[in-house]
Amino acid sequence: MATIRDIARLAGVSPSTVSRVLNGDPSLSVLEETRKKILSAAEQLQYKVAGRQQAKRAAHLKDYKIGLVTFCSEQFESEDPYYLSIRLQIEKEFNQMGLHITRTIRWVNHESYESLSGLDGLIVIGKFEFDPYNLFFSRIQNVVFIDYSPDENRFDSVIVDFEKVTTTALDHLIGLGYKKIGLISSRDFINRFGSNSGIDSVDQRQSSFEAYMKQKNMYDPEHVHIGNNFSMSTGYQLMKQAIDKQNLAEAYLVGSDPMALAACKALGEAGLKIPQNVAIVGIDDIEMASYSNPPLTTVKIFTEQMGQTAVRMLLERIGGREVPLKVVLPSKLIIRSSCGSNHKEASEQAIS
Repeated sequence: MATIRDIARLAGVSPSTVSRVLNGDPSLSVLEETRKKILSAAEQLQYKVAGRQQAKRAAHLKDYKIGLVTFCSEQFESEDPYYLSIRLQIEKEFNQMGLHITRTIRWVNHESYESLSGLDGLIVIGKFEFDPYNLFFSRIQNVVFIDYSPDENRFDSVIVDFEKVTTTALDHLIGLGYKKIGLISSRDFINRFGSNSGIDSVDQRQSSFEAYMKQKNMYDPEHVHIGNNFSMSTGYQLMKQAIDKQNLAEAYLVGSDPMALAACKALGEAGLKIPQNVAIVGIDDIEMASYSNPPLTTVKIFTEQMGQTAVRMLLERIGGREVPLKVVLPSKLIIRSSCGSNHKEASEQAIS
């Protein structure tokens, strides 16, 4: 009769991983390829899963009502796949477990706190401030924030270190010999849940850019253009403003890939070539970045992993973990043609 150890040897993983996969442990983060290997090995060895524990756990989780809050409208998601990718991955993770999101709340509708009524867990995509004393919010014991960490002593969060993202991109541009480097980006806005107001602030990409360039004695405010959002239209308009000043930088770091692609369009309309006249580096690595002309150099943000991690953390909290965790995911520089690199083919350099 086959055992857990037999399956582990055949699948090339540890017995504990096999046990957690076969028992449907919701807190386990494992590659889908690994999961399939384990299930295939179990089937090949005709291993019978003791389903009582798995069924009990699934039934327990199905009793929980999970909410998803996002600041994006459906239209904004179609224009900027960053948050769309996170949301879709969250939904995929729940679906694979046979679970579902009870309620999706879009801030664009300025939903009231009553929309949180009855929820046991909440995943929040984007920058939101909640009233900690609000009756409906305070009743939710399990909350995970993505792309923002409002209180690391109370809530779980999954974030990206945009200071490291920014400095890595600038290190690359300076390494290529650029001296005049500009920034096209946006201010930050923290939404107040339950109202149409918020807090306007300097985004980490902008503050990191200014600090880095000042430290290098290379900062020129004439080359910094900041809008009110990370949309394509904002990237296009900001680059047109830079062109109209007739004082372009040699290279620009752009706050998001959609902004960067729109900035490239503005440069092309002005008869300027990329990277011969102006080099461009974006942030995100959306699918379109590799198909632009020229292909866009960018810093990859692992949005799918952000969604996966948030689901795992929420299930851990539901499972009894009391200590809040703050996870900072790595990023990666993807070198393509738009930065003027001497590499003829796209290459990758991990951020250490």
